[in-house]
Amino acid sequence: MSVWQSVRIAVRSLRVNKLRSALTMLGIIIGVSAVIAMVGVGAGAQARVAEQIQSLGSNLIIALSGSATAGGIRLGTGSQLTISEDDANAIAREIPSVQVAASSVRGSAQVVYGNLNWSTVIQGVTPVYFEARDWPVVDGRQISAEDVDGATKVALVGQTTALNLFGEAESVGQIIRIKKVPFTVIGMLDRKGQSSWGQDQDDVILIPISTAKKKVLGTSQANPRAVGSISIKIRAGEDMAEAESQIRALLRQRHRLQPFQEDDFWLRNLSEVLQTQEESSKVMTYLLAAIASVSLLVGGIGIMNIMLVSVTERTREIGLRMAVGARRRHILLQFLIEAVTLSLIGGIVGIAFGLGGSRAISYFAEWRTLVAPGAIVLAFGFAAGIGIFFGFYPARKASRLDPIEALRYE
Repeated sequence: MSVWQSVRIAVRSLRVNKLRSALTMLGIIIGVSAVIAMVGVGAGAQARVAEQIQSLGSNLIIALSGSATAGGIRLGTGSQLTISEDDANAIAREIPSVQVAASSVRGSAQVVYGNLNWSTVIQGVTPVYFEARDWPVVDGRQISAEDVDGATKVALVGQTTALNLFGEAESVGQIIRIKKVPFTVIGMLDRKGQSSWGQDQDDVILIPISTAKKKVLGTSQANPRAVGSISIKIRAGEDMAEAESQIRALLRQRHRLQPFQEDDFWLRNLSEVLQTQEESSKVMTYLLAAIASVSLLVGGIGIMNIMLVSVTERTREIGLRMAVGARRRHILLQFLIEAVTLSLIGGIVGIAFGLGGSRAISYFAEWRTLVAPGAIVLAFGFAAGIGIFFGFYPARKASRLDPIEALRYE
């Protein structure tokens, strides 16, 4: 008996009890669809973290000013401006693994355009800031060294800010007022999206750092060169931990800190933070897939149960087949194919339900899902494996029946 003949006999046997076969496949259908949907949710979370890593800038270390202490109370990070533009220049010059170091100052202000206004983040930056943050300009031009040297009143707007100020109108060339100071919009930034801590990175206006200090945000009386943060981009392939250690040593040396003194600055390795989030999302994906796989195991147990019932019901048929010349391997193959057919049909239906479920989660829960072909192949292969594993024992039991006893069975 060929495999194709065994398949035809198996399908015919399953069609005799359609309702029972459908209920048996239900466990496989639920299991496969749950695995695909849950893996899709986890993969969507991983993709989101990867986008956040890309939006923040690859291989990025942020140096922040330290905290001030007044009356025994620590006022928090950035309350005392302890880093400067000179520190950024020294980092870029003296540490070979650093590609660029971009100093910046930050504040907030009400921006006015015509009869519209919008409260947003104002950030004074240097020309290398765009390279450090991997932040291109989609319309217009970037801030240049001439803009910084001349403290020109030019601005780049993020897409959220542009939408609230200009709507669908062209933004480049428009005049806006920041704290009553007129600025000319020279470009629009590419979309960045939310950061890992939920901040809208597109709700921002970038202006030359010299302009920000002199005309908008003000300067520190103690050190006019002081800045709030330095964005440090490390060259591709360099050790981030080693680069961070070198940056810390250089800043401590420049700030004349003794070994027993704490750092008067903060270093944040964003790649490590976001990689930790990525690992967490992977663990969540594996956990969701493991939970969904339980449904497949339950479906496999259902297949074993129904196949054992089928062997009992068809004992006389098995005896008759053996009596007319069927060998044990033919009986084994027939019942094994029935079990695998149940699993495969359930797997195909489960794939359809899983893809539909992933779309439903994205639409109703507004949760991004990403179903990879590998996840579909894995779920389908697992379903086939379940059919073979749980169908083997009933098939083996059927093949080992004594023909004479089977013919006598009532």
